[in-house]
Amino acid sequence: MWKLAIGFVIFAALSLFVIFRAGDKVDMGGEKHGTDAVAPAGAASGAASAPKH
Repeated sequence: MWKLAIGFVIFAALSLFVIFRAGDKVDMGGEKHGTDAVAPAGAASGAASAPKH
């Protein structure tokens, strides 16, 4: 039983660490469908039009 408690504490600490490191960049909205699933056009075309060296 104590191993379960220790495992939970480690998992919770790791989860909080990841959440706090990501800040407000985490999308907790779940699955996206339709127009929500498509990335903005500026993000995709900006990377494609970058000059190559």
